[in-house]
Amino acid sequence: MTEVLLAVAGLSVQVGGRPLLREVSFELRAGEALTLLGESGAGKSLLAQAVMGNLPRALRAGGRVTIGGATTAAADGAARRPLWGRALALLPQEPALALDPLARIAPQLAEVHALVGGAGFGQAPALAARQLADIGLSHAVRRYPWQVSGGMAQRAAAAMALAGGARVLMADEPTKGLDAHWRARTVETLQAVQRRGGCVVTITHDLRVAQALGGRLMVLRDGEVVEQGEAQAVLAAPRHPFTRALLAADPAHWPMPAPQAAEGEPVVRAQGLAKRFGERRLFEGIDLALHSRDRLVVQGASGTGKSTLGNVLLGLQPADAGVVRRRPDLPATAFQKLYQDPAASFAPHARLAQSLRDVARRHGRAWSQVQACLDRLRVPESLLGRRPAEVSGGELQRIALARVLTVQPALLFADEPTSRLDPVSQQEAMALLLETAAQTRAALVLVTHDDDIAAAVATQRLSFGEAAAA
Repeated sequence: MTEVLLAVAGLSVQVGGRPLLREVSFELRAGEALTLLGESGAGKSLLAQAVMGNLPRALRAGGRVTIGGATTAAADGAARRPLWGRALALLPQEPALALDPLARIAPQLAEVHALVGGAGFGQAPALAARQLADIGLSHAVRRYPWQVSGGMAQRAAAAMALAGGARVLMADEPTKGLDAHWRARTVETLQAVQRRGGCVVTITHDLRVAQALGGRLMVLRDGEVVEQGEAQAVLAAPRHPFTRALLAADPAHWPMPAPQAAEGEPVVRAQGLAKRFGERRLFEGIDLALHSRDRLVVQGASGTGKSTLGNVLLGLQPADAGVVRRRPDLPATAFQKLYQDPAASFAPHARLAQSLRDVARRHGRAWSQVQACLDRLRVPESLLGRRPAEVSGGELQRIALARVLTVQPALLFADEPTSRLDPVSQQEAMALLLETAAQTRAALVLVTHDDDIAAAVATQRLSFGEAAAA
């Protein structure tokens, strides 16, 4: 029988005596995979951070973690730190927080190859360049993380997690923000770790990824394991009501949108828009007109300019060619953006309640309106006393959605607004987004890589990398 690479026994996490994760146990041998499903905030990312030994100070871990035969107390994170990158690696959920914004991508990756992978400084740059070329980032070797798209940053962070050659890899939402091609490539990369004699723990909300990875599946809710077993068996015949609800809420089952007639003067009109990034052409010849209650879905491969188009429409970036006309009776604050990376859109040291109250005060909204959105999105009031880094990515994404809906914009550019949410929360969040947009007569521009979400939302479509159809 092959050796056990990772064993977790009775792993728990508490804050101030309140349990966040309860008695989780599993073990993985060489070549095996475990996928974690569950609602946003259920403790999936906490589990990964506890295994790494990288929990925030206020949290306390219990239980034991065994890596490659060496057992340590879960609370003794310092004992596992020498294993980071070499034996135990984590691809975190937020690439913006994993990459150094002041260092170019290729040198960052080369440093990992040299200092963690043992390649040496002479060989490391060539290894980094080859790895970046393999993941379609050869054009980005001289760029900083903030100069690439969210999907590109995700791929760069994954490359760095793999560069040290760790046999135990934990990947937290590794396909978030990736198009279908790179989602499949990421799954292949995780499977390659297994073929090389490693094991993989994958946290995902994407049921297609769980299906493709196979292995074992564990479903968490409120910090507890409610179901586990072979992935194909659980997905085909779930026993627990929550697992059934997760599968039923998959976007493939959402109803199609009803057609809508254009209303009044366009909120925004664009003609002949073109934009380049350095030597790369992102888009050109874009013509569109968005009226109240229009829902335009923008799709295309990572890095093709979808987010940039939204920034141009909102007036955050200038176009290289063409013109944008916004309805003259609308103030600048009527054009709002829901960011792809929610962590980067909140003041890091301000508590979430303060950030929300500042927005409500700035736009003359009652606090009860904010609370109504938070209630619809199932955001507990207890989270508002925390800072952005102290909540999960999915929880922060829901709070960001409540914040922007409080403003009641005339045009909302939503950049992958549900990518960090489980299917149930995703369906609830999208329903609230569409309902609020309809009530306030807002136009919506939605960026998504999910074809099923696009089909359920779009009244117009714009595809990059191929002829646009609107």
